[in-house]
Amino acid sequence: MTGFGKASLQLPTKKITVEVKSLNSKGLDLNVRMPSVYREMELGLRTQISTRLERGKIDFGIYVESTAEQTSTKVNVPVVKNYIAQLKEVYPDADETELMKMAVRMPDTLKTEREEIDENDWEQIQVIIEEALQNILTFRKDEGESLEKEFNLRIGNIRQYMNDALALDPERVQAIKDRLQTAIAELQVNVDENRFEQELIYYLEKLDITEEKVRLTNHLDYFLETIKGTEANGRKLGFITQEMGREINTMGSKSNHAQMQKLVVMMKDELEKIKEQVLNVL
Repeated sequence: MTGFGKASLQLPTKKITVEVKSLNSKGLDLNVRMPSVYREMELGLRTQISTRLERGKIDFGIYVESTAEQTSTKVNVPVVKNYIAQLKEVYPDADETELMKMAVRMPDTLKTEREEIDENDWEQIQVIIEEALQNILTFRKDEGESLEKEFNLRIGNIRQYMNDALALDPERVQAIKDRLQTAIAELQVNVDENRFEQELIYYLEKLDITEEKVRLTNHLDYFLETIKGTEANGRKLGFITQEMGREINTMGSKSNHAQMQKLVVMMKDELEKIKEQVLNVL
């Protein structure tokens, strides 16, 4: 979602520069800066930018640098002369140069002729606006390719840690059986072996993580499938990571095994890195 684009154009009397940058945002937050002469075009520009960029905190600016020898700002001669005449009445012995310095600092001594939009100029400006937008889209695309590699790495790590945890399951189950049998032996009471086995099976079913493994695998696959799509999918990826987090948390609460819990923590760490980067996805 982050990016930067810039393009410039040299017209006969001025240089036009268009800049656009984008940061992460849940929606579209568009800020447009431009000279007042182009202000009437702002509504159309906003539509054009929002259509192309869709989401993000967008700062868009059109900057004008005058390169002509003449300027649209001129001295308002009648006003300056009037100020000098009034100042002479107040300071009759003052030097003419000093009066001039005071007069030009008074209000309305400069006047600026209002510029009108030149349609030919605006057509050329539209070209560099589109160029700047295309540049930021290219920037976003390059960033997206880097993020895809990052996501593939993190998803692969979670899958590996999950499989490592499942490989510990027989050891975990046996450790639970041994712990319960030791506890009963310490009580020095007679226990119905059949009833004990039934209760043990019921207890182990409560701690079984097969369903979590299946659902987490589906979420991992769906995440990878989604990032290959052509539409904006940042919000969807965020929802998928939430579901992944639920399954990982449940596996952790059921594990009852030190090494398996370490692997769950490592999965959570990888998931947090994914969530941070998902914020950059359109």
